[in-house]
Amino acid sequence: MLSGGRCRVWHASKHHGGVVISEHRVSLFEPSERAEGYRAQLLDFMETHVYPAEPVYEVQMRESGDPHHHPQIIEDLKLEARRRGLWNLFHPHPQWGPGLSNLEYAPLAEIMGRSPQLAPEACNCNAPDTGNMEVLTLFGSDEHKDRWLRPLLDGTIRSAFAMTEPAVASSDATNIELRMDRYGDGYVLNGRKWFASNALHANCRVLIVMGKTDPVAAPHRQQSMVIVPIDAPGVRIVRNLPVFGYHDREGHAEIEFADVRVPASDLLKGEGEGFAIGQARLGPGRIHHCMRAIGMAERALELLCSRADSRTTFGSALSERANIRDWIAEARIEIEKSRLLILKTAWLMDTIGNKEAKTEIAAIKVDAPNIALRVVDRAIQIHGGLGLTEDVPLAAFWAHLRAMRIADGPDEVHKRTIAREELRKQRLRRDDAAGGT
Repeated sequence: MLSGGRCRVWHASKHHGGVVISEHRVSLFEPSERAEGYRAQLLDFMETHVYPAEPVYEVQMRESGDPHHHPQIIEDLKLEARRRGLWNLFHPHPQWGPGLSNLEYAPLAEIMGRSPQLAPEACNCNAPDTGNMEVLTLFGSDEHKDRWLRPLLDGTIRSAFAMTEPAVASSDATNIELRMDRYGDGYVLNGRKWFASNALHANCRVLIVMGKTDPVAAPHRQQSMVIVPIDAPGVRIVRNLPVFGYHDREGHAEIEFADVRVPASDLLKGEGEGFAIGQARLGPGRIHHCMRAIGMAERALELLCSRADSRTTFGSALSERANIRDWIAEARIEIEKSRLLILKTAWLMDTIGNKEAKTEIAAIKVDAPNIALRVVDRAIQIHGGLGLTEDVPLAAFWAHLRAMRIADGPDEVHKRTIAREELRKQRLRRDDAAGGT
């Protein structure tokens, strides 16, 4: 399966109505010519524009006095990325983006992950907009596409995804309590969400909200998703939630919904489809998150090595210490293993579909943040006091990666998925063996 043989790539949307998205051939170990072209362009964009923009970004944010300020440097980078054709790289549908497969896009997400505050948004490949755009592509009406999808693809607005709730264990999505009650030709929403990433971005205009339309239906048919303009009457941003003390620019909002009325036409796909939409949304999103984590790990390792070479203690460079060399070697091994697992997962998603690759998707979501955290933590240790400051990106990387072990499902939920599938396979093997004796 992983010998590098050629395979036909079908995007996961093939499983949503039989639409063939791409028939070009991609190998697990031989990158396609167009993916290599995007990679070269993106690396140049990072070196010539993104990394030099990082200190400019910090100055503009600091001078604004607003943690949710939208600095001009972001818009400048967006213009340059679009001029270079580095725009909507994530979107697998040729009508809306370059039509790259998961395997082709994964290395590009890694590169953007090296500067997570700037590069993804500069290329219009930032979460949660990427997932929301795919949802609108697959399940939105023509009106939804015109009103919301096209401006999102143009980068003129941003969006948020509201699922997690403060009063229940949202790692089990069947627990959500926000009510979506039918009223006339629409629905009335009442409840509270939190950690709605992006909701405090200056350009956020729309929410995709998951709520409960039928509390007596089967557990996975009780939920639905609906589009809600962020300025709809009854929608109130209660507060921003800092993450390890960081007030991220896009925000993580607690939102109250009080008698919010939305037309039935803004329900996505239909009643009871919320859980299925969520599963379709999360597979590609997890690949993107994990590859960005690898990008952070790679940059942290570069910083670690540079610092180790430039600092001397007790008569020797830090890089000459045996324990530091162990850290460097272990980091390289762990990063390579994690990347390969992610690329295998992307390849499986392209060839057999997201559902069949669920074990691997769960595995990378556990593995990548933990591996990246270990590398970042050791880089912080090498930097000493500097590593705790904002003069280097390591502390911000650590906070982001630690949050990843909870966001999109905590480690324990993904391990549960992996263990359940492994037990099922082992039981089948035992049953087959017993039947053959």
